[in-house]
Amino acid sequence: MPMRAVDIIAKKRDGLALTTEEIEFFIQGYTRGDIPDYQAAAWAMAVLLRGMTDREVTDLTLSMAHSGEILDLSDVVKPVADKHSTGGVGDKVTLALAPLVAAAGQPIGKMSGRGLGFSGGTLDKLESIPGWRAELSIEAFKKQLAEIGIVVAGQTANLAPADKKLYALRDVTATVPSMALIASSVMSKKLAAGADVILLDVKSGNGAFMETVEEAAELARLMVSIGNMAGRTVAARVTDMNQPLGFAVGNALEVKEAIATLKGEGPPDFTELILTESAHLLHMCGRVSSVEEGRRRVEEVLQNGQALRKFQVFVAYQGGDPRVADDPDRVLEAASVVLPLTSPQAGYLKEVRARTFGEVTVKLGGGREKKGDPIDHRVGVVLNAKIGDWVDAGQVLCHIHARTRAEAEAAAQELLTAYAWSETPVEPPALIKMTISH
Repeated sequence: MPMRAVDIIAKKRDGLALTTEEIEFFIQGYTRGDIPDYQAAAWAMAVLLRGMTDREVTDLTLSMAHSGEILDLSDVVKPVADKHSTGGVGDKVTLALAPLVAAAGQPIGKMSGRGLGFSGGTLDKLESIPGWRAELSIEAFKKQLAEIGIVVAGQTANLAPADKKLYALRDVTATVPSMALIASSVMSKKLAAGADVILLDVKSGNGAFMETVEEAAELARLMVSIGNMAGRTVAARVTDMNQPLGFAVGNALEVKEAIATLKGEGPPDFTELILTESAHLLHMCGRVSSVEEGRRRVEEVLQNGQALRKFQVFVAYQGGDPRVADDPDRVLEAASVVLPLTSPQAGYLKEVRARTFGEVTVKLGGGREKKGDPIDHRVGVVLNAKIGDWVDAGQVLCHIHARTRAEAEAAAQELLTAYAWSETPVEPPALIKMTISH
């Protein structure tokens, strides 16, 4: 008897596990257009309510990955490393980690996305560098990876097309929060993009899509399980996103901070995170015999300037102005208004809500309300104080970078709601909550 979409929907609705063949039939049928949106929407809701086993999610991921072209990079370099973040506020990790890892001798090739909602996108940040381009052909991607060991590009049109279609459908059918659908969406793109070794940075907190550490840990565990079942080396870090990462939030401002970090002048929390994650990735790739040795190697390429030079060459290869590495103030456009926000009271900061900073940056023009919106790379916020810091009344909490005075003042009012004070000392939150590797 031939398979029917309605039977597959009913089976999942009743809480039963789908076979590999049923998942393949449904995903490929939906990608081709044989299965209509309304049936895919019903199926997605059944998955959201009933969940999936690890085996089902792995089958779903592989089916989505194989719905388009699979990038095989084994003829260029082996292994290829990739790092993926689930998105947060001020999360400019790729900008500093990729050149660090590449300078330490491990090629890193990744396809990144654009920002949507309050979380910023790596491509948008890099596009604040004049001339830098995200769109590369497969041939150009491979050539650059072989020649300089680092490439960050936009997704090719035919990479995991099932995911693009399903992603758009989930957005309008209230099925985005499904753990199985989130994990398969992320991992299908990673597998299709040819990565052998993947380090996942799963954010938790008010500035992340997973607000609790428990939810973030479950998503991390599921993605690591998918990767391992698909024959890849995968590990995940659950990291804190209750306050912005580093000090800068906003596209050009974050590029500037990443460059400062590559010069050894970055914020302590951000510097520590990229050194730790880079060392971990080198060890996963077999470039070093221990994480400690990896740490020594990345500290060395940071201190001797090789990581900064690698960033410069990477920018130049993708059409950007290489002078940005030496003098970002000269190359990156600056906002016309910079307004300081001062503290209305004295005390220890106990809250610096990341989500508010992300939302304010979008309203200033630095993010998108919906896909395809143009963005202003210049705007954003630079923090002067974070959780645990003592501030006096009248001390500057942050600087708002805006297009107009009116927009800056509206942002200041909203940003004040992101802060909370304490009379007694406050312990800053631990940045890395846990590591999951199997």
